[in-house]
Amino acid sequence: MDLGLEVEERNGHTVLAVKGEVDVYTAPRLRERLVELVTEGKRNIVVDLEGVDFLDSTGLGVLVGGLKRLRSNDGEMSLVSTQSRILKVFEITGLTKVFSIHDSVDAATAS
Repeated sequence: MDLGLEVEERNGHTVLAVKGEVDVYTAPRLRERLVELVTEGKRNIVVDLEGVDFLDSTGLGVLVGGLKRLRSNDGEMSLVSTQSRILKVFEITGLTKVFSIHDSVDAATAS
């Protein structure tokens, strides 16, 4: 399955909407896009995972790497997801303590 990546600006945040499957084959594209956004000077990135059907450990690694890159540049990343199968991956790995996870883009960009 193909990976869709759309970027928009909202309330001073950069929203990266991810659609499709984030796995060992598509994760490098997500990583490249996150690196590009940080290089462009984006510091508050919201990754919208509502359109994600599948997320594996490679995808988690990309998100953690993106968060580290942003924090080292005085930035922050938050996530949007309401899907139980995606949220469960974050809960099992303990990443709910690392990421700020919101139930909507509006909630994520309000902070």
